[in-house]
Amino acid sequence: MGRMSEFIERDDALLEAEPVDHTPPDHVGVLLAAVGMMIVGWGGLYALVMTTLPRVGQRWLFFVLLHVAVTGTVLPFVRFLNIRFTPMTRDVLPGGVVVRQSVWIGLFVVTCAWLQIPRVLSWPIIFLVALMFIVIEVFLRSRELAHERQE
Repeated sequence: MGRMSEFIERDDALLEAEPVDHTPPDHVGVLLAAVGMMIVGWGGLYALVMTTLPRVGQRWLFFVLLHVAVTGTVLPFVRFLNIRFTPMTRDVLPGGVVVRQSVWIGLFVVTCAWLQIPRVLSWPIIFLVALMFIVIEVFLRSRELAHERQE
């Protein structure tokens, strides 16, 4: 019975804890930048595909615009997921981490588009490329957490 009372006391302490404000000021700027990136990226892609021939310079511009468009599009979703799965008693991740995670997703999509040109993109390659970006982000995030705990 003593063990059960420990769980109840711990749950009561969590309920009484002050919730952290989940709207940091840097997230507002990140969301405004995401809207700008979506407009520039998708608008530029539309103009590029509709008005130019697929040559070398346009191909590189396509990849740059695709990266900007995808990064801007997934940024609000990545922010939502980070806020949704952050415990109430911890601070929300800074905007730079949210932007970095969105850039990884943009790089993943651009890498897959680039691999599709010579027709080498397959499900195992998609899995390995995604795993590579996830492992890099886990390493970066674990290093950041170690520095936060030291401070």
